Amino acid sequence: MALQAIISQQPRDWDVELIQFQDLTDRLDMLRKLTGVRIQQQYNILLQNGWTLGSVYLLRLLQVTIRLFHRPLVRLLEEFWRQNPADLLVSVIPHFNRQLCESWRSVYPGRPFVTLITDLADFPPRFWIEPITEQYVIAGTEKAADQARALGHDEAHIFRTSGMILRPDFYVGDDSVPAKLRKGMGLQATLPTGIVLFGGHGSKVMFDIMERLEAAGLPLQFILICGRNEGLAQKLRAHTWKMPLHVVGFTKEVPKLMRAADFLIGKPGPGSIAEAMAAKLPVLIECNAWTLPQERYNAEWVREKRVGIVLKSFKDVVTGVKQMLEPATLAEFQRNVAQQENRAIFEIPEILARLL
Repeated sequence: MALQAIISQQPRDWDVELIQFQDLTDRLDMLRKLTGVRIQQQYNILLQNGWTLGSVYLLRLLQVTIRLFHRPLVRLLEEFWRQNPADLLVSVIPHFNRQLCESWRSVYPGRPFVTLITDLADFPPRFWIEPITEQYVIAGTEKAADQARALGHDEAHIFRTSGMILRPDFYVGDDSVPAKLRKGMGLQATLPTGIVLFGGHGSKVMFDIMERLEAAGLPLQFILICGRNEGLAQKLRAHTWKMPLHVVGFTKEVPKLMRAADFLIGKPGPGSIAEAMAAKLPVLIECNAWTLPQERYNAEWVREKRVGIVLKSFKDVVTGVKQMLEPATLAEFQRNVAQQENRAIFEIPEILARLL
């Protein structure tokens, strides 16, 4: 949607059609047939409840299932491409790029197939990058570009951007004053402020984090974005807190909310880290056996770039926040974050134009 939005703002004679892959392949979704729940819904349930230990094995099981249904899936996709002709196909999903590329190449040989990696790195094998020469790869980090080279892709098929793709509203100029934004949320103007974000469906760990920080008696306040997890939002609002909190459900105003904060607490997802960098916020994340395998490199990236703190567990969140707010540490993180200039949303249309 971000890519479609930015292209619509540019003088390009392109017709961009968005395809929901899950809708297209519903008839082959075996998990839905067995349980009545879509794969993506099951994924969100796992995230909301923190049931991610052993997710590597679940991921590999999913990949085995995809391989078992390879031919029916390719035939289904070929039929769709014939009925919906196009000059270029862009994939922003993992797992299915072999089937997408093979079916596309069969129907439209010579027309480009592009995989836009929305993680900081691949999690091989057969996650984002496939060992097929017809796949173009757009990589937001040098790590992902190196992984593409390791699988045999030449430089003509690898495009390096300056970061992860973000919604255009993260680039809209805004001179809002953080103190004024905080007061508008019922928060104190000058109190150190954290923003807590665990994806579009929130996580119950947010409540545990707030309990630990309140028990520590730190002079802090927080903006809590619960996404579509209305149960979590209600639980947070119903509790009596000593520290000031502003609880938000699903919102499209994340850039504005981030401008009111000093740092971010969240999961090591590529989206939330990239959004924090755009908003010039250092991050406090965790990485352990429960972390999704494709997100573990993100913690390495945060350490390497010195843009935040990586904890083994949010049980140590009080120690992490104290370290974050040490003046010298916070100043160093803020300097390093300021050096992150991500212009991927503007670079990608130029890449696609070259391929077209």
